[in-house]
Amino acid sequence: MPGNGALSGQAVAGRFGPPAAQAAPAARAAGKTLHTIDAAATPASPLTDLARMTAAARDAVRAGRGHVLGTSHVTFPNGAITLVLILAESHLSIHTWPEEDLVAIDLFSCGAIDADRVIGELVRQLHLDRVAARAVPRGVPSGGYR
Repeated sequence: MPGNGALSGQAVAGRFGPPAAQAAPAARAAGKTLHTIDAAATPASPLTDLARMTAAARDAVRAGRGHVLGTSHVTFPNGAITLVLILAESHLSIHTWPEEDLVAIDLFSCGAIDADRVIGELVRQLHLDRVAARAVPRGVPSGGYR
């Protein structure tokens, strides 16, 4: 997911489309990447509905050929939710701020998961708009500290 920029929901759907339009799984599996997504909620977004958010997150991981090993969450007094899915491929976290109509998603991948597909499904199922996405390669360059 190269680049950084605000994308409309329409542009995101194409950008995070079906796996056939994306890089081969072996290419994605080679590195560790943190995918960060900041987005605006819409009236249809389930910012305070834990069951809908959890179902959407599980469906998105499954669509990206990932594997959920466990979940944890916290619901705050204002209804905001932090949801974390532990994945065989690392983790997915979703944080909501209903008072700001804000959703922040982090997907750390270190396995053969189609991150673009996961993100696209989350954007679609959580009804997100004004999506800003970045991919940050992780790891220490060879020859680092020992």
